Amino acid sequence: MPELPEVETTRRGLVPKLAGKTLKQVFVRDPRLRWPVPDNLNNELAGRKLLDIRRRGKYLIFDFGGIYQLVHLGMSGSLRFVEPKEPASIHDHVDWCFAGKLTLRLRDPRRFGAVLLTRDPASHPLLSHLGPEPLDAEFTGATLYTASRGRKTAVKNLIMDSHVVVGVGNIYASESLFRAGIRPGRAAGRLARPDCEKLAASIKTTLQGAVKAGGSSLRDYVSTDGELGYFQLHTKVYDRAGLPCKVCGTPIQRRVIGQRSTFYCPACQK
Repeated sequence: MPELPEVETTRRGLVPKLAGKTLKQVFVRDPRLRWPVPDNLNNELAGRKLLDIRRRGKYLIFDFGGIYQLVHLGMSGSLRFVEPKEPASIHDHVDWCFAGKLTLRLRDPRRFGAVLLTRDPASHPLLSHLGPEPLDAEFTGATLYTASRGRKTAVKNLIMDSHVVVGVGNIYASESLFRAGIRPGRAAGRLARPDCEKLAASIKTTLQGAVKAGGSSLRDYVSTDGELGYFQLHTKVYDRAGLPCKVCGTPIQRRVIGQRSTFYCPACQK
C-alpha cells in the first residue's frame, strides 16, 4: 500500500500545481470507500481556494481555509492529474476540478481509501492518536528508547506502530533495521540507548532516500504524474530472500513477524 514516502511524494507533486487554486466542483462517482464520502463534499468545498496540502502520517490534509479535506490512499489508491474530459474507469471514484482546467482524480481499485471532511484535523479520531513524524526533529533516539522500555514485542513491530512513530511501513522497517544493524525479531525492550539512536537515524535516512526515489511501486502506486516509484530497486534486504547480502555476501533470510514478511541479513544484523 502507499506508505509515508509515497504519500509525501504525492503531496509534493500536488502542492506546486494546486496551492492557491480555486476548486470549482467535486464529482463523486462512487462514495463507497472505506468510509462513505460525505454527501456535502461539493457543497462545502466548491468555490473555496486551496491554501495548502499537508501530510500527517499517511493522510493528506487539504487546507481550504476553515475546513479541511482528509484523503487516505488505502491499499491501492492514487491521485493523478487527468485531462478534464478524460473518461473515468470503474475504479475512478472522485474528481476535483480546479480553476485553470486542472482535474485531480482519485483511483482506488480496492476502495480502502478515504475522503473525509473536518474542521479540526488535530482532534480528528483518525489523526489524534498518531505518534511523531519520523522526519521531524521531535522523533529522536531518546523518544524511541522511551517507547521501547518494558516492551517484549519485536523491534520491527514497535517501529511499525503508529502510536510510536508514523509511516514506517513494512519495506521501510526492514530496510531501516538493516541499516542500523539490528535484527527485526529482537525484543524492543532489550535495545540499548545507542541502538535506539542508530535506529532513529536509520529510519530518517531510509525514508528520506525513499522520498527522493519517489516511493515504491510494488502494486498500484504511482505519483501524480503517473510515474512509478523506484525505491524498491535499491533495497538492501526487502524481498531478497536467498540472495547474497550486498554488504557481506551472506544469504538474506526471510521470516514472518507480525504476520508480515520480514527480511534481514543474519551476519550484518545482531
